[in-house]
Amino acid sequence: MSKIALVTGAGSGIGRAVAQALAAEGYTMALAGRRRPALEETATACPEALVVPTDVCDPAQVENLFAAIKARFGRLDLLFNNAGTSAPARPIEELPLAEWQHVVAVNLTGAFLCIQQAVKMMKAQVPRGGRIINNGSISAHAPRPNSAAYTATKHAITGLTKALALDGRAFDITCGQIDIGNAQTELTQKMKEGVLQPDGSTRPEPVMDVKDVARAVVYMASLPPQANVLSLTVMASKMPFVGRG
Repeated sequence: MSKIALVTGAGSGIGRAVAQALAAEGYTMALAGRRRPALEETATACPEALVVPTDVCDPAQVENLFAAIKARFGRLDLLFNNAGTSAPARPIEELPLAEWQHVVAVNLTGAFLCIQQAVKMMKAQVPRGGRIINNGSISAHAPRPNSAAYTATKHAITGLTKALALDGRAFDITCGQIDIGNAQTELTQKMKEGVLQPDGSTRPEPVMDVKDVARAVVYMASLPPQANVLSLTVMASKMPFVGRG
């Protein structure tokens, strides 16, 4: 019997790559995201996938997502909490409250809502337990210039990951975090063109194949319940993160 995995933000980029890699490893997939056509495109490489358009900011939609998973599959073995967004780069004093609130709603509250529903299901199912992997970021360790909202939420994801890693122990629920740097997707095209650096200059940055991220998530998911990767960083090896750039 194949394991059941849910990927949020599965319509493109990292979410699509991870969903398709998990499907190739034999997982049956549930795919969530805001755009049905994009999810259905991902599903072409995920046999028997369940597609549920979902805004993770909306508690009712998240509840509907997990109800659909339970009705279709009866259980959930893996959640990859991947849905995320960012605000335009701007000085913190110029960051509109609405932009801050939107980033917090998607990156942090959305992850919390999905974790909450996943934990409820994982505690009750037989056999009990499961695994949750949160998509953090290099920004969970060090910010980019003018990225207060995104950076704050990714630091918060680290706290949420650790809290669940502790609270899930008694119920055979493991939780880990993958921090990703410069994976090549539609959203990181600007990396090749040049991005703002801490010294005020704008320079291109190296990127890595998004499939390398997918392989890392598959590895984290492959561990037995007795083992957990609490934190894993996968990054373009020459990106400006380690040392002084």
